[in-house]
Amino acid sequence: MLPALLIGLKTSNMYERLTNILIQQNGTFRFKGPWFTGLNLVVTSEPQNVEHLLKTRFTNFPKGNFVKDTVSDLLGDGIFAVDNETWQKQRKTASIEFHSTKFRKLTIESLFELVNNRLIPVLDSSLKKSVSIDLQDILLRLTFDNVCMIAFGVDPGCLQPNLPVIPFAAAFEDATEAILLRFPSLACVWKTMRFLNLGMERKLKKSIQKVDEFAENVIRERKKELSLENEHDDDDDTRKSDLLTVFMRLKDENGMAYSDKFLRDICVNFILAGRDTSSVALSWFFWLIDQNHEVEERILEEICRVVSEREEIKKEEFDNNCLRFMPEEIKKMDYLHAALSEALRLYPSVPMDHKEVIIKV
Repeated sequence: MLPALLIGLKTSNMYERLTNILIQQNGTFRFKGPWFTGLNLVVTSEPQNVEHLLKTRFTNFPKGNFVKDTVSDLLGDGIFAVDNETWQKQRKTASIEFHSTKFRKLTIESLFELVNNRLIPVLDSSLKKSVSIDLQDILLRLTFDNVCMIAFGVDPGCLQPNLPVIPFAAAFEDATEAILLRFPSLACVWKTMRFLNLGMERKLKKSIQKVDEFAENVIRERKKELSLENEHDDDDDTRKSDLLTVFMRLKDENGMAYSDKFLRDICVNFILAGRDTSSVALSWFFWLIDQNHEVEERILEEICRVVSEREEIKKEEFDNNCLRFMPEEIKKMDYLHAALSEALRLYPSVPMDHKEVIIKV
């Protein structure tokens, strides 16, 4: 068991190896490493166990000190690194804003802008030149631009026609990769490397400095913008509604403005949440579509049906050879929703989740 698990953790097909072990062990197994590692785990993939951990007894299974210790250099006190009241407050505040009309409008508008004016031109250019592209990279650039516009209210420009290297995006990618490599490593090893400033830990330190520098500059500029706002301007439509600006206008439980560090942590965590999950899900979805042409045909039939129900199609949509679908139209696409759900079931964007236990039964 130990060699198989450790080999799996160090290879590119880690999830397939873990899945095979879980199948052999009927969905759940206990793993105890050598005494000096402190590893004492229960690994499970059984739906009823997952529901118990993530829903029924959620408060009994926090992320714990292991996760916080591993990710806090990058994520700080953001929602992916904290538990209990801190987690609940951040989640509640963010949830209220995510469901607001203004925030939804921002999300839709930014996505329309990116898809119509960047993604489709890049794909068209590739088609006309008969040049292959890395779709996963393209989708990652798309989602990164989108979440940055929603979180910070700034456009990093990853999905420009020439597909440039953006320092902030590259630093964020390097930082998340280095953090992930900590998980299969012994804490004493990566902490020693961090202390000595060696290897991936050295790369992580430099990357986090670049991420922090970007966040600090945006926060500083946004504060200047907010200070210049006309206090008598009651027109909400003219105000920014990105996540950073929203939290800057809010107060904590003591009636004080949130610190720059808190604002930085909130936005960095949101970027992490929206960037990889969306791009990975879309990458797997399009790969599965390519493998299942019947599904592709049924999705296209459904899209054509929704378009046929329109009273009129705007001229610019014909001119640009690009149809824009509104949220209420997408809600009618049941088969597309089912196909996306099945893709997520087969290839979840977050295939593993670590929990600790605070109550033993």
